[in-house]
Amino acid sequence: MKIAVVGAGAIGGLLAARLANNGLDVTVIDRGEHLAAINANGLRVVHPDGSEEVAGLPAVATCGEAGAQDVVFLSVKANQIEGLAPSMRALFNHDTTVVTTQNGLPWWYFQDFNGPHRNYRLCTADPNGVIEANIEPRRIIGCVVYPAGEVTAPGVIKHVEGDRFPVGTLDGSESARVQRVSEMLIKAGFKSPILADIRSEIWLRLWGNMSLNPISALTHATLVDICQEPSTRKLAADMMREAATIAGTLGVTFRVSIEKRIAGAEKVGKHKTSTLQDIEAGRMIEIDALIGSVIELGELTGIATPSIDAVRALLALLQKTMLGQHARSVLVPLTS
Repeated sequence: MKIAVVGAGAIGGLLAARLANNGLDVTVIDRGEHLAAINANGLRVVHPDGSEEVAGLPAVATCGEAGAQDVVFLSVKANQIEGLAPSMRALFNHDTTVVTTQNGLPWWYFQDFNGPHRNYRLCTADPNGVIEANIEPRRIIGCVVYPAGEVTAPGVIKHVEGDRFPVGTLDGSESARVQRVSEMLIKAGFKSPILADIRSEIWLRLWGNMSLNPISALTHATLVDICQEPSTRKLAADMMREAATIAGTLGVTFRVSIEKRIAGAEKVGKHKTSTLQDIEAGRMIEIDALIGSVIELGELTGIATPSIDAVRALLALLQKTMLGQHARSVLVPLTS
């Protein structure tokens, strides 16, 4: 079985290394210094206990170089998929499966949806319909990412914590396709239950991403700092309540409370969210995937989102300022 991992960042790199080191035929698609380092030295993962593993695996710059695959893990940022989707056709044979691992609400959310607004195109995720036109719904397996990590140097992934990658089909069936993905993730040492309602799990993960990630980017605070500061803890909870009201109109059920979700993030400790990592590196922020999509669904369902709107406005202005000044945003320690 041939597997491609498109984007070998914190999550894609972790997946690629573990899959390759457990006997699977894995090719990585990435670019720049990261790609060069993987080709020169392999893909190195530093685990939470300090142990390390190195995976020697093929790494290429384009989908065309990788060629047709049986399974594709799409692990780039949500805001990069539109530009990449047409070239991904080179990875597909008739039966290729695409596993999506992005933060936020995916472009396919209303495809094969058994509920209101079926086949509505989520414009914040796929504004021009390019992704939908190039990645057929029948290929897709949804995957919710719980591990946290970061790229600490070209070719080096730091795995901070977590090992859960629940998966599910768009229509809730337990197909041979989703069973195959679950089995390969379990073989690689991850927990990968098959869920009948992958969308509810997406919302549960989104609860944290759409509140804690933007707050961290605006404040430069880690997860534990945000959760232990009463004002930001309350702001995160207010944003989660607004999102839960929207999700409820779409048939979503949350298996934990808001307080338990926040407590879980607090336990992660002094971890910089991916959004904070992006602004410190001067990268584009996943504004639409993380928070704009929730506002879009609020407008679709007629539900007000004042807390979410305010945080999005601040995050969008931060990104605009960074782009205008061609700058990154990072705290620099004062010298005495």
